[in-house]
Amino acid sequence: MAAYACNGVRVDAAHFYAVACDPGRSVVVEACAGAGKTWMLVSRMLRALLEAVDPVTGRFAVAPQEILAITFTRRAAGEMRARLQQWLQSYSGAPEELLRQELRVRGIGDDLGPQALSDKARLLSNLYRLLLEDGRQVQIRTFHSWFATLLRTAPLSLLEQLGLPADHELLEDDAPARVLLWPRFYQALMADDEASRGLRSDFETAVAQHGRSQTLKALASALDKRIEFELAHAAGAVARSVARAAQQFPAFAPFARPSAAYWDDADCQESLWSAARAMGQGTPGVVAKAVELEQALQSQDVVRLQRVLMTQEGLPRKFSDRLAGIEQIRQAQDWVQRVLSAERQHEAWLHQQRMMRLSVRLFQEYAALKRERGWVDMNDLEHAARVLLGDPVLSGWVQQ
Repeated sequence: MAAYACNGVRVDAAHFYAVACDPGRSVVVEACAGAGKTWMLVSRMLRALLEAVDPVTGRFAVAPQEILAITFTRRAAGEMRARLQQWLQSYSGAPEELLRQELRVRGIGDDLGPQALSDKARLLSNLYRLLLEDGRQVQIRTFHSWFATLLRTAPLSLLEQLGLPADHELLEDDAPARVLLWPRFYQALMADDEASRGLRSDFETAVAQHGRSQTLKALASALDKRIEFELAHAAGAVARSVARAAQQFPAFAPFARPSAAYWDDADCQESLWSAARAMGQGTPGVVAKAVELEQALQSQDVVRLQRVLMTQEGLPRKFSDRLAGIEQIRQAQDWVQRVLSAERQHEAWLHQQRMMRLSVRLFQEYAALKRERGWVDMNDLEHAARVLLGDPVLSGWVQQ
């Protein structure tokens, strides 16, 4: 059985629809698929049209095109447009009792007297004719369609600020632009200047560590979310999103990278040498490990040092509990585990910084490509709408 609530309080269906369909209220309706949200939205449009008619002149005091409904897809917009048209046609010349009922289910009637309700029913019957005479309909748009309209009202100074062409073509599908973008991006990396050489090194390192496919996939994902990325980057959030190793592991802050602690931290050095001495008292196999550990310490071979004390999975190797000095070995392994964790954090930070720099350059090349071709894409529309509506002066310009 259907249950209705308004502001957290259980109400009956009549009260719920009276509130939900009233265009004079700001409402949020939450319901499952098929519950009738579209019906309520179109009902709000219908009531807005009724209230737009001057009761004295019988003409629109507020133009129908000044009523705006926005949805996500063209299909949804088309369905709402068709439903409103169908309702208005069916109400034209319909019996008064039917019209009264249609008004009641949309929350009109309980507070009206019989005569006022009859007048409202006649107005509903005449709405279709009035709309035809006016010649313009309620605006039922997609977000991007409305944003495109806003962009056409933007002052030239704002377009210049946003890096958008004054005479533009909407790029609804950016796949063709992406095809042109990647060669341009590679060419930018190959330029003979310091900035490009640094970016080229970033790209080559990322490919070496993670593969070309994963690197390009990450850059393509950043391009998909470029507006969110650029806003976060401008606020410094991207640069801070992965912590430096020194922040996560303050004990390693004095070192250029955490693995330098093996050689430059006195406590770590003493722990590792103590472990080597303890291992030298074990079985022949363990003694061989002790020799390898001493050689790694003398040659400052990080990989070899970690291989002696840890498994390939980064877990401590098992040594017999009966081995004299086992606690020294475990203490050394604890040091290595902490260094490995800090190293992973350091590598994650380095990689994130590389991908941030590469993404920024990719966006710059994409913006330059669009300017050259006179293109704006969906992300540009969203960004421009946010700026236009978020600025008190510009939003006044739009309304005017």
